[in-house]
Amino acid sequence: MIVIDVLALAKSAVLAAIPAVGFALLFNVPQKLLKHCAMLGAVGVSSRLLLMHNGLSFELGTLLAATLVGSIGIWLSPRVVAPPKAMTVASVIPMLPGVYAFKSMTALVQLNQTDFSPELLAVLFDNFLTTMFVIGGLALGLALPGLLFYRNKRIV
Repeated sequence: MIVIDVLALAKSAVLAAIPAVGFALLFNVPQKLLKHCAMLGAVGVSSRLLLMHNGLSFELGTLLAATLVGSIGIWLSPRVVAPPKAMTVASVIPMLPGVYAFKSMTALVQLNQTDFSPELLAVLFDNFLTTMFVIGGLALGLALPGLLFYRNKRIV
């Protein structure tokens, strides 16, 4: 296993906490929960970076990181007396694939304005599918812990 740069990981965690708090403020999350949103945002991004550094794909790393954020949010919710979604939804927003979405929309506009190009179509589909799989992983990762922990019946 290759050692990851701890300083770069810490910088990414701190930079992920800022938009998590910003979106929590946008969603009118109570002030007492802002530090938890920042912590969960930092945990989500840094765990995804660690998983990707250890060989997982971007999409699978995002799914597992969002599942970790959702699980911590469920564990934390009775302790802070708040619903878990109040903390977790704003915390996964820093993991949204903005670059991939931008590249897919740019390729779509270029396809519309120029002649057809198979390379441009491949760029469009590659970035679009990556965007959709990451967004699906975020949604599934937030939903899975709630489905597993709040069940009244046994799984098997």
